[in-house]
Amino acid sequence: MRVTLLGTGCPVAHLHRYGPAQLVEAAGTRVLVDCGSGVTQRLLGAGTRGAELDAVVITHTHSDHVVDFFQLVISSWHQGRRRSQRVVGPAGTRAFVEAQMEAWRFDLERRIRHECRPSTVALEVEVEEVAHGDRLAVGGIDVEVVEVDHRPVVPALGFVFRAGGRAAALSGDTRFCPALIEAARGADLLVHEVFIHREMKPVKGVRTTETVQAVAGYHTASGEVGQVAAEAGVGALALTHFVPPDFDAPALEREVRLHWSGPLVLGRDLTVVDLAAGTVAMPGEVPQALGGFVA
Repeated sequence: MRVTLLGTGCPVAHLHRYGPAQLVEAAGTRVLVDCGSGVTQRLLGAGTRGAELDAVVITHTHSDHVVDFFQLVISSWHQGRRRSQRVVGPAGTRAFVEAQMEAWRFDLERRIRHECRPSTVALEVEVEEVAHGDRLAVGGIDVEVVEVDHRPVVPALGFVFRAGGRAAALSGDTRFCPALIEAARGADLLVHEVFIHREMKPVKGVRTTETVQAVAGYHTASGEVGQVAAEAGVGALALTHFVPPDFDAPALEREVRLHWSGPLVLGRDLTVVDLAAGTVAMPGEVPQALGGFVA
């Protein structure tokens, strides 16, 4: 099993951290988790395409996690996809997908008439809504669904992927969540979001003290995320969805290390964690053993 952090950013636009998305690959199966901004480009950077995906799994419908959904559909069609797009997500996903396809209906109809492509099946989207405790199969990957705590966004989901005797848990967006800890227990890898509280300060005209408190209230603080990994007893912790996207990396490491002594990855876009090989590869670098700290 391999997990690629396609985008490690948040709603703040950033040149090096694109919107939230991960790619899970195992047993010849490819699953995309979330469709943040730039996801189609990051897929190409990871050596795959939307045309090759077996499923798209959505954690929740906050805009930063789904903003490039239609771009994924249309680019997959342009890449010659020969099957419908399978989308799995929480209650409300079907309404979101239908609204997206309706919003772009005029564009699609015009392209279909004019471009004369051999098939339109890639523009068909099959939606499956799931809830806490559900299990499903995507090719050779088993997926367990866990409801996480991102209130007032309800429901919001995390997922545990299992294949080939390996397991990777992905938090989605959540505050400290006992249900996630239980679902992730013993997983080889936990990919978790993080809110770096000391980096988020009020900025006049941009965010108030109340804004900072509100955003912090539905994310997991940098002082807590190590505790999540430790309580779950996971093999390694990879951080993503950094809020804010610019931060003091050594200070973040020290904070996480207050509770977590295992392998720690501060993700960058296109970081690859290979659970079968026990390695992590930062973009442009050779793989290293998944032990100790990787900046």
